[in-house]
Amino acid sequence: MTDYAVVNPATGETVSTYATATDAEIQDAIAKADGAYRSWGRTTSVAERAALVRRVAELHNERVETLTDIIVEEMGKPRDEAQGEVEFSAAIYAYYADNAEQFLADEEITLLDGEGSAKIVREPVGVLLGIMPWNFPAYQVARFAGPNLCLGNTILLKHAPQCPKSAEALQQIFADAGFPEGAYVNVYATNDQAADIIADPRVQGVSVTGSERAGAAVAEIAGRNLKKVVLELGGNDPFIVLSTDDLDATVDAALAARLGNTGQACNAGKRMIVIADLYDEFLAKFNAKMMEFGTAPLSSQLAADRLAEQVESATAGGASLETAGEREGAHYPAGVLTGVTKDNPAFHQELFGPVAMVFKVADEAEAVELANDTPYGLGSYLFTTDPEQAERVASQIEAGMVFVNCVDADGVELPFGGVKRSGMGRELGRFGIEEFVNRKMIRVAK
Repeated sequence: MTDYAVVNPATGETVSTYATATDAEIQDAIAKADGAYRSWGRTTSVAERAALVRRVAELHNERVETLTDIIVEEMGKPRDEAQGEVEFSAAIYAYYADNAEQFLADEEITLLDGEGSAKIVREPVGVLLGIMPWNFPAYQVARFAGPNLCLGNTILLKHAPQCPKSAEALQQIFADAGFPEGAYVNVYATNDQAADIIADPRVQGVSVTGSERAGAAVAEIAGRNLKKVVLELGGNDPFIVLSTDDLDATVDAALAARLGNTGQACNAGKRMIVIADLYDEFLAKFNAKMMEFGTAPLSSQLAADRLAEQVESATAGGASLETAGEREGAHYPAGVLTGVTKDNPAFHQELFGPVAMVFKVADEAEAVELANDTPYGLGSYLFTTDPEQAERVASQIEAGMVFVNCVDADGVELPFGGVKRSGMGRELGRFGIEEFVNRKMIRVAK
């Protein structure tokens, strides 16, 4: 029996299965990645590597329909969002191809004493393992692989067990783009094999996007083996409404923040925190729009089971639920929870699906306090008509990202990442190419 399978969440049908790698295949993959690092990553120029990454971008655009079909089938993403994901992934690869030489240029250091010169050169570190999630099968890979391949690191990529077809298609894209064997290697590895990969001395780091539990497990193994780790984990992002001159538009923004990818995004707005004088009208409009959403398939039956357990626990703890219907298999109805008190199990949980919590606050100070009352610190959303208040509140929010008066404003140039139990490190933008790099200092006497 295989761990890797495509199960269409809309129908429950097992479409295809993929064999898990043998231990020998894992060792061969590591050896090839290490060989490619030494023969290609260390010997080619940034421009040469960037040209290959640019071809990856082009192939994503050329194969957008095929990749979109796969994502829809594997994890049930709405088709327009799946296509947008593939196109954004292409933009990420193109961004790093266009900017890698600038980002990785030598940096002169002004000496405070003595003669001669000093500089920082940015070099690759070696083989990296990427452990990717199911909710963004193409985008998450792009954030990790694009910058690191430009840098000269080589990639072992363990995708989510429910995304083996995406993993296969992406492997083919890197091969067709002209990367040498071993530069990018997909592995259908088990969790135990992933642990062995991290421990291998040829592997220099690991990047994980996934649950808090998965991140903690990987970080423990990486720490034990003194390996650099980047973690992009869960989030319970606040959506704070302090004032607005267009409540309907603000409600639409809240809806977009909560329901993108059917609510299955780490940086989705999951907790609506609304000032008291807007609360009743906001809640009425928000409820109505959420109920219009109806039901939609989550990524799997297991995902729907988990969300159902959380919602049932929340209502058992005293919360009220407005729901758009009944759950059927992986299909889950949109819902709105109110009256979630601090002692409710849901208060500090991440609800991964189309269910929002809505809170009323008396003033700005209470809004900030509630926003920060979470173990997570990934993203946040703030709506206000007062620019000074926006600056003031944004500076107090304990998160890696704050979006003021906007949603869906991510960009390839904007760093992505969080604090607290949402992880460590950054992807995208200039900082995304700086995580797994050797900043080598060279000091030359005159």
